[in-house]
Amino acid sequence: MDYYSETISRLIAELGHLPGVGTKSAQRLAFHIINMPEEQVRQLTDTILSARTNVRYCKECFTLTDRELCPICSSDKRDHHIIMVVENSRDLAAYEKTGQYRGVYHVLQGAISPMLGIGPNDIRLKELLIRLQGDVDEVIIATNPTVEGEATAMYLSKLLKPTGIRVTRIASGVPVGGDLEYIDEVTLLKALENRKEL
Repeated sequence: MDYYSETISRLIAELGHLPGVGTKSAQRLAFHIINMPEEQVRQLTDTILSARTNVRYCKECFTLTDRELCPICSSDKRDHHIIMVVENSRDLAAYEKTGQYRGVYHVLQGAISPMLGIGPNDIRLKELLIRLQGDVDEVIIATNPTVEGEATAMYLSKLLKPTGIRVTRIASGVPVGGDLEYIDEVTLLKALENRKEL
């Protein structure tokens, strides 16, 4: 039995298609939207439509942007000789939040995953190789510490070593504030392998 009218049920269903939004969250969002002033709802829908229409990939690094070049690639304050390779735009945003990285990025738009049928030709590797024909001193591989991320990192490392460009991999291990007894063995092993002298 439906508790809501068809319009409300459809709104809840559509919101429930968003990643990370379950039924209860979709209901909460739907009722919030219904109770918003009409002008705010119009602004929200216009913004969503505008983003869907105008956002595309940066022609240099392939992150999402509404310009030809994203603000990072177009900045002369960034070190364009260092490229950090990440899987997606969310990873780029995570590094930018640190405020410490001054190089540029290359967004692969995925990771190699034979189980899912994603190979090297399905991510932005060709574009990275083209960029490396320029003046690049270092490539930092910052893929996620997952099976797919590690496979991508290993593939990239083997692919880039012959170029003579310095290739580094981000360290992984124990998170700050983490309790050792609750951390899995793989993470502890990575922490041990990536230890540095004090």
